Amino acid sequence: MIQMKTSDYFIAVDPGREKTGIAILTMSGSAVWHGIINSDYLVDEIKNIAAEYDTDLLVIGSGTSSKAKQQLLQKSLPFLNIVVVDEYRTTDEARKLYFAANPPQGLKKLIPLGMQTPLVPVDDYAAIAIGRRYLKQNNIING
Repeated sequence: MIQMKTSDYFIAVDPGREKTGIAILTMSGSAVWHGIINSDYLVDEIKNIAAEYDTDLLVIGSGTSSKAKQQLLQKSLPFLNIVVVDEYRTTDEARKLYFAANPPQGLKKLIPLGMQTPLVPVDDYAAIAIGRRYLKQNNIING
């Protein structure tokens, strides 16, 4: 049995072939950092984040290229406890999170959010959604 660290933070990942969304969340579901990286740098980025936030828990979405990323991370960073979460419809959740953080301005306020497209990729917000889904599924947070 793997012994997990007790940490206030964990890493959430929305894996992709070319780009990967990453978020650092607290156990209460707050995102303390999020960003999008080139997938080629995933191992180095996760290694640095895990050290900086003193965590060994990584939650990864089940979508695009997830299995390959899981294998790569487990082989390169065997100290990680990797948990796979179903990422069905997390892109929709990511859009909502994006618009909550970046509300439309000017005349765009008049257009329903469902008809708008974020101006930037939202893979990092998808990582936040994946992390929060993990917390909800494990009854760590409500809602």
